Amino acid sequence: MPELPEVETVCRGLRRLIVGKVIKSAKDIESPKSFPNVPSEVDNFLVGSSIIAVRRRAKVILIDLLSQYTLVIHLKMTGQLVFIDDKSDRFGAGHPSDSLVGKLPDRSTRVVVEFSDESHLYFNDQRRFGWVKLLPTSEVPNMKFMQKVGPEPLEDSFTAKDFIQRIRRRNGTTIKAAILDQTVLAGVGNIYADESLWGAKIHPSTRVRDIPDAQLEKLLNEIKDVMNLSIKKGGSTNRNYVDAEGKKGSYMDFARVFHREGLPCPEHPDVLIEKIRVAGRGTHVCLVCQTHLVET
Repeated sequence: MPELPEVETVCRGLRRLIVGKVIKSAKDIESPKSFPNVPSEVDNFLVGSSIIAVRRRAKVILIDLLSQYTLVIHLKMTGQLVFIDDKSDRFGAGHPSDSLVGKLPDRSTRVVVEFSDESHLYFNDQRRFGWVKLLPTSEVPNMKFMQKVGPEPLEDSFTAKDFIQRIRRRNGTTIKAAILDQTVLAGVGNIYADESLWGAKIHPSTRVRDIPDAQLEKLLNEIKDVMNLSIKKGGSTNRNYVDAEGKKGSYMDFARVFHREGLPCPEHPDVLIEKIRVAGRGTHVCLVCQTHLVET
């Protein structure tokens, strides 16, 4: 599943391509679960409306319409958004199957949005776990998912004080489990957890209660730094994810520990990165850098 920087990269690409376009039609292709919307609402609030914004909340893409409705899109494991204009220019984002470059619609296409200029936006999803939902914009914050998800780590308004207050609610758990909890913080996945914990020199198995506030503040700074770098590099999962121009993300070229088991630690060349299991996830650590572990 894409992580926050990948979804942010998709949003930034689509924002350049589709804002201002008027929707001529929208339909599912034999996949009502992918487009679970009331036909009359599609006709009245989607068709004929123009796109005024493309934004993100956690790992969800939000396409706002002039009609005061929003298309809420979750790519899940194998989702794609592919834009094709009338000049045969093509921009793909998502799981890298042949659908990114092949003729569309194809057998993975679930939803087709046609614009008034005859350009198209295709939602493809091999495994059919993703979805495109049409909701009043005012109701989006009331979605069950939105009610539960924590604050955005990259928002300027989210301070170290806020982070420490929220993370302390999970004092009894491991720090890795706490930052992976989407109700604590939005969008931190396995890659960025490992990278930020290494940067903050915290062992992932350390209980939250055993970590001083100063080190938690450093951890938040590391989370922000690795996510911003990943967005700059176009995302992290360069094996199975591409950005809005079909380019693979390059952040993994700069990863310090993730998927580097058996390779030297960047700060201790004589020490090899190890892969352990924490919070039910494969976890990459340097046992020299990350010694802040208190047995309880």
